[in-house]
Amino acid sequence: MIAESAAPPVQDPRQAFQLLKTRLHRQMVDAIDLSKAGELPERELRSQLRSLAAHLCSQQSVNLSGEDREVMVREIMDEIYGFGPIEPLMNDLDVSDVLINGPDSVFVERNGRLERTDIRFADDAHLLHFIQRLVGRAGRRIDEVSPMVDAKLPDGSRLNAVIPPLALRGPTVSIRRFKNRAIVLEDMVKMGSLTPEMADFIIASVRGRMNIVVSGGTGAGKTTLLNNLSRFIPESERVVTIEQTAELQLQQKDVVALETRPPNVEGRGEISQRDLLKNSLRMRPDRIIVGEARGGEVLDMLQAMNTGHDGSMSTVHANETRDALDRMELMIALSGIELPTMIARQYIASAVQILVHMARLSTGERKVVRISELCGCQDGLYQIEDIFVYRMAGVDSDGKSRGAFYATGYEPQALKRLASRGFDVPAMMFAARELATKTEYRPRVL
Repeated sequence: MIAESAAPPVQDPRQAFQLLKTRLHRQMVDAIDLSKAGELPERELRSQLRSLAAHLCSQQSVNLSGEDREVMVREIMDEIYGFGPIEPLMNDLDVSDVLINGPDSVFVERNGRLERTDIRFADDAHLLHFIQRLVGRAGRRIDEVSPMVDAKLPDGSRLNAVIPPLALRGPTVSIRRFKNRAIVLEDMVKMGSLTPEMADFIIASVRGRMNIVVSGGTGAGKTTLLNNLSRFIPESERVVTIEQTAELQLQQKDVVALETRPPNVEGRGEISQRDLLKNSLRMRPDRIIVGEARGGEVLDMLQAMNTGHDGSMSTVHANETRDALDRMELMIALSGIELPTMIARQYIASAVQILVHMARLSTGERKVVRISELCGCQDGLYQIEDIFVYRMAGVDSDGKSRGAFYATGYEPQALKRLASRGFDVPAMMFAARELATKTEYRPRVL
């Protein structure tokens, strides 16, 4: 009996389309005279490339319908100038994260929910070329010698990529989208992330030069809130921002934005956040904003907060408020200076006044779940008093969280300090009660 030959595997139409696009793209590269292309104006070069792509797609051997031909030309141009197969995702205003786990697995976070897309790359080589092109635009490199990279894209989005041999299932990409329209505090109140009373108190704390730490998990909205708070720093003050990857967008006139530099291929030339923070103290800042405290720079940040740079702010990755303080203790230890736990806690308590914790709920919503005052450290224990809290009671039929914001009834000690600086915050704001969310909000003039 003669064994029947196995049927060839059926190729996914989307993958076949991507493979054809890759082949046509290579034909275009082979046909271009790079020496002359560099002499053409950008607009004319794009026009000629589009004409060449249309010509290649119209050939009989390609066998594309009129509609597919238009799609192919557009996607080839996206491969050259845009984001390749994920261009539609990068143009979707509802998408906050694009996650690529290999050529045939692309996820997005849309409106707080993670979902899989039907977008595919042709193969690992296509995805690797895509990564190298984006990383190259940012002035970085990625290869087997340096298989990880963190870069800022031209549109402001943040890209992280890992390739083999570190990524076992093929090249992996995470892109945190840059919003063309920044979410302002008024939007956050309208979306129910916090109430007007909470917003007014945070604004008063910024204007009254309280030192603030915003904590929360990944994607909770810490940087968004920090950007919002920076709006209320007076124009007369000089601000220095320090970030690993620049994301803050301050509107003040006197702002110095500093960004770290990774080591080169030889492992030299690294400029850390701690290096930048030490240098910033020589730049006469009124306030220092550290985008995200990650290591030993926390000690220098606390020293700045304790020595005349009131009103400084930072974010910390943490699951809750107390966890944020514990992480700051750990980061002090990473500075290389051995401080007894009690001394480290007293140092933190004397530097930080207001703690704001944000969370991304299981429903995808982002909430300011706790605003607290750090009143000091007694007998080695932090004295933390909650001012406003959010209590979740469940999920409704629409997939939205059921819960409410509350004022705890605690009147912050910071009110006296705010009053001495000309910011009169009414005590009635803190009366124990359930707080109503509102769709319209204007920051209270203090």
